Amino acid sequence: MQIREVVERFVAAGGGKPGDPGIVVVLDAGYDAPRTAHLLDGRPVEILGRLRSDRVMRRPAPSREEFHLANRRGGRPPEHGREFVFGDPTTGAPNRPNTVTGTRLFEKATAQAWEQLHPRLTRRAAWLDREGPPPIVEGTVTRLVVQMLPSGGINKPV
Repeated sequence: MQIREVVERFVAAGGGKPGDPGIVVVLDAGYDAPRTAHLLDGRPVEILGRLRSDRVMRRPAPSREEFHLANRRGGRPPEHGREFVFGDPTTGAPNRPNTVTGTRLFEKATAQAWEQLHPRLTRRAAWLDREGPPPIVEGTVTRLVVQMLPSGGINKPV
């Protein structure tokens, strides 16, 4: 992986010490941000990736105590929590704080963030050669909506 090689050369040259700002790696929707984050785990990097709008994320699984309090019949606790669907605002956290900013080009811009979300990975494509179950790669999802585009086009959330 080229990104890992660049990061390792940077660290070998003396960069990425504790207290230094992390290296920000920006990926478009065609790249697998969770896989890249997993491969760069333990290195001084932060992954910023655009995800497909039809992506479904998961919340953390409930603790054993929470699960058994809610489910009196017992059983094994789930590996993943409830779904978070990008295109369905009802799956987001209620009363989630927004940041709203006025801009010159886009008029009003609204940002929301949800922490501790992870994709439910399957043993396909990038995870075929992995021993054991796919990892849980948690991150923060940020949604940005602008009031208008300068071009007059349709302003879909990013």
